[in-house]
Amino acid sequence: MKELLQKTYGFIFEEKLIEEIAAVSLLRDFEEGDILIDFGDYIKKMPLLLEGAIKILREDFDEGELLLYFIEKGDTCAMTMACCMGETKSEIRAVAETKGKVIMIPVYKMEEWLGKYKSWRNYVFNSYNNRLKEMLNAIDNLAFMNMDERLITYLQDKSKIIHSKEIHTTHQEIAYDLHTSRVVISRLLKALEKEGRIKLHRASIELN
Repeated sequence: MKELLQKTYGFIFEEKLIEEIAAVSLLRDFEEGDILIDFGDYIKKMPLLLEGAIKILREDFDEGELLLYFIEKGDTCAMTMACCMGETKSEIRAVAETKGKVIMIPVYKMEEWLGKYKSWRNYVFNSYNNRLKEMLNAIDNLAFMNMDERLITYLQDKSKIIHSKEIHTTHQEIAYDLHTSRVVISRLLKALEKEGRIKLHRASIELN
């Protein structure tokens, strides 16, 4: 585990901190579609992402779920940290966008390291700041962007995190993430294809 940590976090954390993380944490493999954290869970461990990508969803009690942001290699989830520190139930669902690896850190160590390691404090504060910016972007998208603009932004974000212009997903999955209907997504995708911005395949979408 120490080697994996050094590869991803060696330029961020001190050697002693990496050794402590390796000594007390659990390494977990996950597959695409796995639910890593669910609504209402009491979170006892904080994730550090070593490989892969995870999408963070917020529950809408009337109409399902809304995509807040993605986390990638080297990231953690600010909302998970907030639940850990406050010992409250999770208000998000974390779903694996791709297969990968994550290290789970015990809550009590998070607090200890805030006072012990400057690099850990900086990492936590930067994570809060980055996730806040992403949530503000999500709010801006809802408030100010048309659905077709939201859709192309969503596809570009997905392409970036999977490092491929070909996105394997369904119209229904996109509709869930963007909080709309499959019919609307299908219509907009066809319009984007006519504009030459994407190509629609049977089980995937290709960005031009």
